Amino acid sequence: MSGHSKWKQIKRQKGVADVKRGKVFSQLSKMITIAARSGGDPDFNPNLRIVIEKAKKSNMPADNIEKAIKKGTGELAGATIEEVTYEGYGPGGIALIIECTTDSNNRTVSEIKNILSKNGGRFGESGSVKWMFDRFGFVEIEMSASGMGKDELEMNIIDAGAQDFEEIGNSLVVYTKPEDIYKVKENLEKRKLVIHDTGFEWRPKNKIKIEDKNVKKQIETLFDAIDAHDDVNEIYSNMEE
Repeated sequence: MSGHSKWKQIKRQKGVADVKRGKVFSQLSKMITIAARSGGDPDFNPNLRIVIEKAKKSNMPADNIEKAIKKGTGELAGATIEEVTYEGYGPGGIALIIECTTDSNNRTVSEIKNILSKNGGRFGESGSVKWMFDRFGFVEIEMSASGMGKDELEMNIIDAGAQDFEEIGNSLVVYTKPEDIYKVKENLEKRKLVIHDTGFEWRPKNKIKIEDKNVKKQIETLFDAIDAHDDVNEIYSNMEE
């Protein structure tokens, strides 16, 4: 589902179990390797810096981070990793965007197609779904740690260059143009705001409301099956919660 949603919170709660089975570390290693292709020094590579921050928050060992960087810069041999995005539809006609990192696109696309077909979904052609979404950068702030009232916090967010923001649980999610994410993040940090997470996501232009409980259950089962795949990083949909 869209990145900042109930599904996102559930994924975060599942994080500890994911780390135990190695999925999160595997995902992060591949993301670091891809980011490091543009340079292995995080001080001069903002994308790499953000992924390293995510890795450290997940308690990924420093050795693992260093090895992933060296694979990206070519100092260590390793399989060729690529970022791929698949589009499709789920039960009830909801639109799906599935972001993956893989060392074998043929294998991954075949497995994702299989998961979709077994769970009431179908694979879509490139471009069949993305037009329903907009691409944003996001910076997630811990509201309780800000030490500011709501009005003051919102004013600081606007002054930092945010395009939009919304309150989700105990967090305030700030949305930016993708190219502005690093500038906005630095502006928020200068205001002593505590950053919980940073990245990019797809936000639906319009949402579909699913009333049927059986269809909702099918969708949940599909999301669980996709999320369990080792190559999958994120799932986005236009379903209204």
